[in-house]
Amino acid sequence: MKATDDATMRGVLFTDQYQLTMAQLYYRLGLHEMEVQFDHFFRRYPEYDQHQAGYCINAGLEWLVDWMQSTHFRAEDIAFLRSQRNQAGNRIFADDFLDYLAHYGNFDGITLFAIPEGRVVHPNTPLTVVRGPMAMAQILETPLLNKLNYQTLVATKAARLVEASLGGSVLEFGLRRAQGDGANAGTRAAVIGGAQFSSNVGASHILGLSPKGTHAHSMVQLAMALGQGELGAFQAYADLYPDDCLLLVDTVDTLQSGIPNAIKVFEDLRRKGHQPVGVRLDSGDQAYLSIQAAKMLNDAGFPDTVIVLSSDLDELVIWQIITQIQQEAPRYGVDPDHLIKRLVYGVGTRLITSWGEPALGGVYKLVAVRHNGDWNSAIKISESPAKIPNPGNKGIWRLYDRRHKATADLLTLESEDPLQGETLLLRHPGDHAKFRTLHRQEISRMESLHVEVIRKGKLVYTLPPLSEIRENRMRDVEALDPGVRRLVNPHIYHVSLSQPLWDLKQELIADARRNNIAGAAR
Repeated sequence: MKATDDATMRGVLFTDQYQLTMAQLYYRLGLHEMEVQFDHFFRRYPEYDQHQAGYCINAGLEWLVDWMQSTHFRAEDIAFLRSQRNQAGNRIFADDFLDYLAHYGNFDGITLFAIPEGRVVHPNTPLTVVRGPMAMAQILETPLLNKLNYQTLVATKAARLVEASLGGSVLEFGLRRAQGDGANAGTRAAVIGGAQFSSNVGASHILGLSPKGTHAHSMVQLAMALGQGELGAFQAYADLYPDDCLLLVDTVDTLQSGIPNAIKVFEDLRRKGHQPVGVRLDSGDQAYLSIQAAKMLNDAGFPDTVIVLSSDLDELVIWQIITQIQQEAPRYGVDPDHLIKRLVYGVGTRLITSWGEPALGGVYKLVAVRHNGDWNSAIKISESPAKIPNPGNKGIWRLYDRRHKATADLLTLESEDPLQGETLLLRHPGDHAKFRTLHRQEISRMESLHVEVIRKGKLVYTLPPLSEIRENRMRDVEALDPGVRRLVNPHIYHVSLSQPLWDLKQELIADARRNNIAGAAR
C-alpha cells in the first residue's frame, strides 16, 4: 500500500458515506453551520457470554484528539468525492458543497467535552460531548465511535482481568490475534485498563514501556531437531539473556522435563551471579501445574521466580485458577498466598478481542440544536424506554457516600447546581416508578466528570501522561462498591436524572408523540 493510500484511509475520509451525503443535505438546506450538540454514550455494559461487567473504563480520547487536530479535507479527498456517481450516472457531490469542504472541512469549529481517560464510566452517561457546526459534527460521528468504543471495550476487559488476578500482574500478548493495526489501540487500552506491559514492541515504544516476552516452542523444537534437546535450548537462551531468563517449559513434559531442565539452567545462572526470572506454562491444568512448579522451584531454592501463565486466559479462567490454588496448594505444602503473588498472566486473544463481547454499543445522538441564539433540546423516540436518549445540554456529576464510595452518577440540566438544597431526588432514566432520595449529609462529596478538551478547534486541555490515566483507573475502581466490582452478577450502579432533566425528557417525549402522530393523521 502506498503512503498516500495510508494517509487517505486514516484521514477525513475515515468516515461512512452517509455522513457525507447527510452533510451535503444540511448544506443544501442551509443548516450546515447550525450549532448542534451530539452526545456519545453506550447503553449497556459489555456482556461476556454468561456474565456482565458492572462498570467500564473510558479510553481512546487522546487518539481522537490527535486525529481531529491533524485532519482536514485534502485536494485528493475532494477529487475522489467529485468523481463519485449515483446509479443514474450523475455526480453525488456538487461543486459548491465540495468547495465548502475544501475551505471549511476541518474541525476548527468543534468544541469537545469529555470524561477523562481511565475514569470509570457507566451506561447512558455522555462520555463525550460534541458541539459545533452540523455538517462537520455529523462527519465526526464515525471516527469518534471507532476510536473511543474499541479502546473503552479493551480497557474494561483488562480491568476485569486485574480484578480477577487479585491485583496480580497482567501482560498483554494479543498482537498476533488482533484485527490488523487495531492491535496498537488495543495495547494502549489494555495498559490503561491495568496491563503492566505488552509484547507489542512498537506500541510499547510509543507508550514509554519496555516490551516483554519469553520465547516460543519453536526455539525448543529447533534445538531438539538439531540434537541439542530442550536443555540445550534453555542453556543457549540463558547464555544470551542471563538477566532476563524466563523459560517456556511445556514443549515436552512440564513436570518431567521442562521444570527440571529450567532448574538446572537457573542453578548455573545463580553460580554465575545472575538471578533467573522464571518459567512460563502454556498448556494443561494450569492451577495444578502452577502448584507443582512452585513446589519444585521452592525445593530447588528459587521461591521468588515468577510463574507466567498463558493459553486462552480470561477473567473467569484466572478466577478459577486462583480458587483451585487456594483449595489445593496446602495439601502439597505450598503456601497459596505466596504462589498467587508470584503468578503473572499473559493474556492474548481474549483481551485484545474482548472475547465474549467484541463490540461496545457506543452511539452518537443529537441532543440539542441552537436556533435563534437559544438551545432547543432534541429527542429521539423509541418503543423501548432504554433507547430514548437523555436530551439537552447536560452536566454529569459523581456522588460519593459517607464511606467515600461512588454511589451514583447524576445527569442534570447544564444550568442546574445539584449542590443546592438539602435533598437530591434521583430519577431512574426510563422507569417512572423508580427514584431515590439522598440527603446532603449522606453525600461526602460530588464532582463534575466533564472537562473541556477542545474549544472551537483549539486544544485547551493538557492530555495527561499514561501514568496519570492509569492512576485515574485505579482510584475510580477502588471507589466502587465491592458488589459493583464483582465479576459475575455485579450490583447495578445507579445512573440517574435530576428532577428538572426528567421533567424535560417527559415533556419532549409527549410533544414529539403528539405532534408527529397528529401530523401523520393529516
